[in-house]
Amino acid sequence: MTDPTPLTPGSALARLTEALGSDSKRKGPPPVERWNPAYCGEIDMRIAADGTWHYMGSPINRPSLVKLFSTVLRKDPERYVLVTPVERVGIMVEDAPFLAVEMAVEGEGQGRQVAFRTNVDDLVQVGPDHPLRFEQDANGGLKPYVKVRGELWALVTRSLALDLVAMGEERAADGAAIFGLAAGGVFFPIAPASELGIA
Repeated sequence: MTDPTPLTPGSALARLTEALGSDSKRKGPPPVERWNPAYCGEIDMRIAADGTWHYMGSPINRPSLVKLFSTVLRKDPERYVLVTPVERVGIMVEDAPFLAVEMAVEGEGQGRQVAFRTNVDDLVQVGPDHPLRFEQDANGGLKPYVKVRGELWALVTRSLALDLVAMGEERAADGAAIFGLAAGGVFFPIAPASELGIA
């Protein structure tokens, strides 16, 4: 199958790729929080709610290119941007920029360790630096997220979300019963127990 994402010389995608280089041996993401080049406007790039990256309406079918771009993604106060030392361009993100697609769990209770792998192979362990947050979707369903880096979060896939909730427990907080999950020495509230019908 041919890749519908050609790197047309001079295109925004080609410029970003050239600025990043192709060094696959880079250790960790670059320091995008320290780069402040001029904002160059929006490009036609979108991260769909299912984690698929699109450019000019077509999926980017090169995992190495998606991973490369994911390392220079940043959330500014007003928008998501791809940042290189020389330019900053806005992109659209439908929900969270990443998906948490694999989970490992060790231990129980407050000492429980939970780690995730994202769809772009970031590895994060839940705790104070990588908290969980829980939101409701439009249909009243539960959507857990884990913080990856900066202000970038990964949506936990549905099957893993069910496993997370199965590890939950009820605790008292501020005089109310809260259902939540303990991991990495932190208790992450999911919802008031009364909303879940367990209080």
